[in-house]
Amino acid sequence: MKDNPFDTNTDEIIRASLTLTDEPTPELNHKLKAALYQQEAAMHKEPATYVLSLWYLPMILNLATFLMLAAAALMAISNPYLSYLTAGICFYLGLAGVLLTIVGVKRTNMKEDITIRIRKRGVLA
Repeated sequence: MKDNPFDTNTDEIIRASLTLTDEPTPELNHKLKAALYQQEAAMHKEPATYVLSLWYLPMILNLATFLMLAAAALMAISNPYLSYLTAGICFYLGLAGVLLTIVGVKRTNMKEDITIRIRKRGVLA
């Protein structure tokens, strides 16, 4: 008796099930492609990330710190000339920080370097 490892009847059934006989109509293909292109266009119109620029944050923190130091100098120092001098120096340093930040923004790409990018959910980047 010969042992046949291939059952031709089962093999034919498997081959018949693997062949794809149902093809979508060209109209359905065109409709699906149009819907896909519209969805891609809508996704590309809308940026995939939220961009939050923090270039002004060092300036604000510097200004707030030196203004609080100036107020503390006015309240804590009893000699009026010395307190006004100290408060003036603190105010000057706060304005110098603002000026340095403005120059830094103009001369460098500081706005791009100090930026937080938050990725949106469900949007392809």
